[in-house]
Amino acid sequence: MAIESRSGWRNTQPIQRESITVQHFYESARERFGLTLLAGEEGLSNLITDKSLHRPGLALAGYVGLFTYHRIQIFGNTEIFYLRSLPLEGRVKAFSTLAGFAIPCIVVTSGSPLDRELLDICDERKIPVFVSKFETTKAVFFISDFLEDQFNPQTVIHGAFVDVYGVGVLFVGRSGIGKSEVALDLIERGHRLVADDVVMVTQKGENILMGAGTDLVRHFMEIRGLGLINVREMFGIRAIRFQKRVEVVVELEEWHADGEYTRTGLDESTAQILGVDVPHVRLPIITGKNITVIAEVIALNYLLKHYGYDASREFAAKLDQVLQQKGAHRTAGNRVIPYFEHDFE
Repeated sequence: MAIESRSGWRNTQPIQRESITVQHFYESARERFGLTLLAGEEGLSNLITDKSLHRPGLALAGYVGLFTYHRIQIFGNTEIFYLRSLPLEGRVKAFSTLAGFAIPCIVVTSGSPLDRELLDICDERKIPVFVSKFETTKAVFFISDFLEDQFNPQTVIHGAFVDVYGVGVLFVGRSGIGKSEVALDLIERGHRLVADDVVMVTQKGENILMGAGTDLVRHFMEIRGLGLINVREMFGIRAIRFQKRVEVVVELEEWHADGEYTRTGLDESTAQILGVDVPHVRLPIITGKNITVIAEVIALNYLLKHYGYDASREFAAKLDQVLQQKGAHRTAGNRVIPYFEHDFE
């Protein structure tokens, strides 16, 4: 069941990149993917517009009817061994056919070399050529994961994001309601801050949301009346993490006498972020309520449900069983008193 938010925290527009430059790809992935630029430096401003990769074996063989040239072209063992099977003139002809298209860049895997004549063609057509030290399967996995991260939809949410017992709990609510204070209290109790105030949420795959802070404010917190604090410097490296899956949304709001708040937990509510349903808890704030402890219980309850135990449904099942056996538990209209053997306290 979806519930409307009083604070309007979900009224954020998705952000999705339409393209990145080859230079951004190279600078971001150079060390982690073991990339070396071989040719086509003048083409680093080329745009990558698709997160998918392409293996151009058929295009090298001359068939370009379904050639998705706008993707990064991966030269694995199949492409390299095919080129080596041709004489130099054949290699140049096959490569010239390929380079006649507006290819953003080429990545050669397994550290395989290319003829200087082929690299000269790429220099002339301004097609960057990189070589990766990784074998094809690993290189494709790494590059695909990077492009997924770059092109997947994102959104910015105003809140505090904390890893509580391994569960990513996103606190939302109106400005000044105490999200940062709750997060700070959880950090003091040994939990880990992911981001405060500005939380970047990225969709990974179909139903996975990852949250992280921005480079500017990562692991800084603003505490009203105190100012900015650096959680990493104050509490140490154990108190932070750079990203975490968003698993539960806890919405803090003032207590309303006419508000509808769940009492049993049987009616599970969800919040939609980037089209993904996330468990959603509306937590009313009232004097004397320990929000931090309740937040820990929310995380533990989520873990129990994740591993197959639902306290609400367990209680409902016991209640049904008692109601069905009600006659057997009553004698002459008197309630049966439980017997606890040898308990005299």
